[in-house]
Amino acid sequence: MYAQSILGIGWAVIQPIFSMIVFTIVFGNLAKIDSNGVPYAIFSFTALVPWTYFSSSLSSSSRSLLSASGIMTKVYFPRLIIPISPVISKLLDFFIALIILVGMMLYFGFSPSTDIIYLPLLVLLMIFTASGLGMWFTALSIQYRDINYGMGFFIQLLMYAAPVVYPSSIIPETYRTLYGLFPMAAVIEGFRAIFLQTIKMPWDFIITGTIISLLLVVTGSFNFRRMEKYFADVA
Repeated sequence: MYAQSILGIGWAVIQPIFSMIVFTIVFGNLAKIDSNGVPYAIFSFTALVPWTYFSSSLSSSSRSLLSASGIMTKVYFPRLIIPISPVISKLLDFFIALIILVGMMLYFGFSPSTDIIYLPLLVLLMIFTASGLGMWFTALSIQYRDINYGMGFFIQLLMYAAPVVYPSSIIPETYRTLYGLFPMAAVIEGFRAIFLQTIKMPWDFIITGTIISLLLVVTGSFNFRRMEKYFADVA
């Protein structure tokens, strides 16, 4: 994954840390965004750990078929492996960033809550969301190449739709159900509930997000298999 890279696995640390620094300066110090009473640096980094995994997984997965087009025309293998592989491989980066988060917790004097037993559930929710969207976008990108060009912009929009730089508490109660339709909102706020204990576990988001992520996986895999017979022809 990091072949011919100077920094190698260091990119797993650099990306979320540099994002945290920029967010802390811009949103924490200048914009004075509420951080639930905790230092903005760890507030944002706790969100960036799952978000960086999700965004990088979705980006890699969405262009995976185009990257593997040469192989598809030569060797037969289950095509579903292609968009799933980046989602699995990026878990290494995620766990490295998670270790950095633990170090930051020790530095700032935080300890995880007993809700940490639900962490595997949030990780699965994160994986399913990236996998489902990845299968949808990579299948569509074979026929509509503009999707591949616009993914960076789309992922950036999704970041501001998720509570990465702000807490979900600023969302009016009227719109919380609608907001919870984005599964990453549940993952990010769940991480903050576990590692920072600034809020209670957002079960309303988690229940809604789980339903949506499962729908994404089921419909994404169905659509992928439906279009699979066309991949070699248009790749």
